[in-house]
Formats: sequence, C-alpha cells, structure tokens
Amino acid sequence: MLMAFNWQTFRTRTLTAAVFVVVMLAGLLVNTWTFFLLFSVIHFGCWWEYQKLVGLIDAKYREISFVHRYGVMVIGWLGMLYFFIGNNFYVDSLSLAVVIDSLILLLMLPLMLSIAKNPRNIGYSLLGLLYISLPLVLIMNMSIYEVSTWHGPPPHSAIFFLLVPFAILVIACMWINDTMAYIVGSLIGKTPLTKISPKKTWEGTIGGIVLCTATVGLLFQYTIKLPDEAKLAPYNYYVLPAIASIAGTFGDILESKLKRMAGVKDSGHIMPGHGGFLDRFDSLLVATPFVWLYVYLFMQ
Repeated sequence: MLMAFNWQTFRTRTLTAAVFVVVMLAGLLVNTWTFFLLFSVIHFGCWWEYQKLVGLIDAKYREISFVHRYGVMVIGWLGMLYFFIGNNFYVDSLSLAVVIDSLILLLMLPLMLSIAKNPRNIGYSLLGLLYISLPLVLIMNMSIYEVSTWHGPPPHSAIFFLLVPFAILVIACMWINDTMAYIVGSLIGKTPLTKISPKKTWEGTIGGIVLCTATVGLLFQYTIKLPDEAKLAPYNYYVLPAIASIAGTFGDILESKLKRMAGVKDSGHIMPGHGGFLDRFDSLLVATPFVWLYVYLFMQ
C-alpha cells in the first residue's frame, strides 16, 4: 500500500528539526567545551530514556538503587571526559588515567556488590554502557586519529578542527538519511522493511542510504578543507556516509524493538514530531562504532 504523505506531520518535523539543527551546530562549532557539553547532554538524556524503557520491559529494573541508577551514567560520562581532556588539553595522561579510573572503580563497587541481589539488573546497565556510553566515548576518542597525523604539537584550534568533521559527518548522515528515507518512503514506499517498524519500507530505506551517501559525500569532499597532514582519499567521503547510514538504519530498528518491547510509541517527548533523545540519536549510537572502526582500520 502506498503510504500517504502527511504535510502537517512533515511541517511539524521540519520546524522542530530546524531548531534542533541550530542547537546542534552551536554545540558542535562554537568551541571544544560546547562540543563536550552537547554530547554530555545527549549522553545523560539517552541514559534517562533507556532506563525508563528497560523499567517498562522488566519491572525489577525500577528497583535499582540511586547509586546504581546515576552511578552507571557517570561511569560512561567519565569515559567521555577522559578522552575529551586527554585529546584537547596538555594533561599528563598517567595522572588523568589514575584519577578517572579511581572514580570509576569507586562507582563500580556498589554496583558489583548488588550483583548477588539481581544480576540481571547489572546486565541491563552494562548493555546500556555498550549501547549509549561507548559510542559517545568513541566520538571523543576519534580525535586521536586526527591528532596523530599532525607533526609536532598542534595548536588547540587545529585539534578541534580535525576532530569536528567526523562527528559532523555522522550527525549529518543521521539527519539526511532519516529525512530522505521519510520522504522517499512516503512517496513511493510499498514494501515493508520489517515488522518491528512497520512504517519503514525497502524503497525508503534504500533511497535514504543512496541520497545520504551522495549528498554528504559531495558536501564533505567540496566544503571541508583539511590540512595536508590530514588529507583523506576522496572515496572516504562516500564510504563513511554509506557505513553511517546503513549502520544507522539498524540503530533505528534496534530502538524500535526496545520501544515495542516497552509498549511505547516514543522514548520521550523532548522534540515534537521526533520523540525523545533515543528517538533522535538511535542511528548515531549504532553508526558511530562502525565509523570509528573504519577510521582506525583503514584511514591511518
């Protein structure tokens, strides 16, 4: 059945997305601290919604202690903080590691002591660290690749400039793939992609991936001017968005599965027409590890 194109829904989504883009670009481009603040907000917002969804799936998870609930969030955030400070400021790496690791161990102790009480709750939280915290840690970690290509101590602005394109690339893919898939699927979508997300179609999914790869590839190839020390082979500008959009589609399906298990339509209501943090960043969370692997395995 041909999906009807709902202009009212599209206008709501477009206006909300416009505000979202302004906030995101401000966080990404003003300076390194707004960059870290932006991803910190995303991190805690996604964790809050993840714990709510898991609590709906398994009522026992609602019984976790205050230290468990917020301690696991802080553990993931400390991983982000480690790479952010280590990659952007001249700080002794050993001292930084000792401080961060000590804080993590301090927070882990009460979690480990609660294993005997309900080990399944620890498992849910560990999955949350993999699903939410690890990808955002990897975004901070990606600056290691760019910094390693610079000969000698680079200026602070150079470190940031070399870090930003990969983060923007993944986020741009998230926006463009989602928008193009929605438009193409609404106009010509006929074949359901999966029962988990019945509104998704093969036509919309393939159209979104193709248009995202072409749009982001051309945009980055001809607008992002990297220093000679960090030049990329042109095909990387197209391989990276292809990986991000394909992996991001699986991230969208994964989050749809979580919502279906929890019996909710949206993970949250922070963005009219778009839902919550997980609804908006589900693609980013799954796409980032695959982009990171490509960067470190094939672009060094």
